[in-house]
Amino acid sequence: MTRESDQRDCPRIPFVLRVDYPDQRSFSDATENLSKGGIFIQTESKLPIGEKVPLSLSFPDLLDPVEIVGRVAWVRPEQAGGRGAGVGIAVDSEVHRQHLERLLTAEAQPSEGTQTPPAGGFRVLIVEDNPHIIEMYSYVLKKLAANELKGTVPLEVHFAPDGHNALNQLLATSFNLVMTDLYMPVMDGFQLLERIRAEPSLSKMPVVAISAGGRDAQERALKLGVDIYLRKPVKFAEVLETVKQLLRIK
Repeated sequence: MTRESDQRDCPRIPFVLRVDYPDQRSFSDATENLSKGGIFIQTESKLPIGEKVPLSLSFPDLLDPVEIVGRVAWVRPEQAGGRGAGVGIAVDSEVHRQHLERLLTAEAQPSEGTQTPPAGGFRVLIVEDNPHIIEMYSYVLKKLAANELKGTVPLEVHFAPDGHNALNQLLATSFNLVMTDLYMPVMDGFQLLERIRAEPSLSKMPVVAISAGGRDAQERALKLGVDIYLRKPVKFAEVLETVKQLLRIK
């Protein structure tokens, strides 16, 4: 595993974006963090050091795709302790570095991408049957309410142990975001995604899937319409940044 010094010279910021590969690769990944000099991408793909990779960075419904070309500068294999595999992408072109810099500023977000918080605040539904993971997500959302929202905008967190319970809640009242596991009893996350996207009143609902599933699970979830897919074990900063972006909280 090698690293380039200029990657450390630029501040690295947790920033979750969807990564698509315009060179006809049939899969998508997600960033872990960005800097002006490059990107770290969570991926199980075997990309050799030095390979040039065209990338399209976006955040569904919030950020138009930004096209750049990077170079694989270092590789992180999957490690014990929850650090997933990935690659560090160096961006050599000054023009493409400027694209990254704009992504890291408020100018990267279109004016219509921000929103006034709903009058009643935000409502988030967590669909998960593991109490330890629920506790972690709840902690993230409490921090978001206390820090970014400064305690002035209500943020309600509701829970469902499976897709069937979640769907009943979604049809009974309004939510701003769904965070779901994919492998659950009764009705799994894939079936829940299908039902959400097929229901006119829910079809535009932002959904983030957070799962320990591999590439097949990720691709299936993306095809079913999940906005962002994060792999377990997930980091606090990844969950926080994803929720902030999907709720359009600065």
